[in-house]
Amino acid sequence: MRKIVIAGNWKMYKTQAEALEFLLGFTTLVNEAPDEREIVLCGPFTALGTLSKNLHGSRIRIGAQNIHWEESGAYTGEISGPMLTEYSIRYVVVGHSERRQYFGETDETVNLRLKAAQRHGLTPILCVGETKEQRDAGETESLIMMQLEKDLVGVDQTQLVIAYEPIWAIGTGETCESSEANRVIGLIRSQLTHADVPIQYGGSVKPGNIDEIMAQPEIDGALVGGASLEPESFARIVNYVA
Repeated sequence: MRKIVIAGNWKMYKTQAEALEFLLGFTTLVNEAPDEREIVLCGPFTALGTLSKNLHGSRIRIGAQNIHWEESGAYTGEISGPMLTEYSIRYVVVGHSERRQYFGETDETVNLRLKAAQRHGLTPILCVGETKEQRDAGETESLIMMQLEKDLVGVDQTQLVIAYEPIWAIGTGETCESSEANRVIGLIRSQLTHADVPIQYGGSVKPGNIDEIMAQPEIDGALVGGASLEPESFARIVNYVA
């Protein structure tokens, strides 16, 4: 049985005070969400303590936005598995296109981060997806297959979430047609050795399109950026109409 995972990626937004204010408005709005829907908030590192303290005993899980492959060391600006597990983190985003595009992330380092997350009992959310240029050139399928082949070496697929995020749809307001997202996600699933890996769609997910997205048979949730920053907006996404 595939799990439904709805995750909000706050990126570089929200101070501790803003995170607390969000929780005050959000938690009551998702009390009635079906139990089979896993709700995850992936905050910036400085907000993880606030989230951990205020969500203790809650159904809402906490995620981080990155993890280093070493447990400690001279890696300025990075964060390790033990630092995350101290805050009861359950999930961690790995290989987001912004990390690949702006900070030199490669499939090799993505693979190291995935395995580090799993060593520390965290479930990584692996992001894969193509640019507009790659899609227009007909390279979507080959690129994603290459990403999966390199990223998943030695990775336990029973402890994994994958997010298909077409880069051209992230933060642009342009959403991949739900049927096309379903097709690509089905292709991703066909390359896996474990059939029950949850595969999310990400890229301009909004309250207005979540019902259609989640009606697709291959899509097991969403990785939500901007629309996860407002309590009412993200709660509507969590409470999508099946």
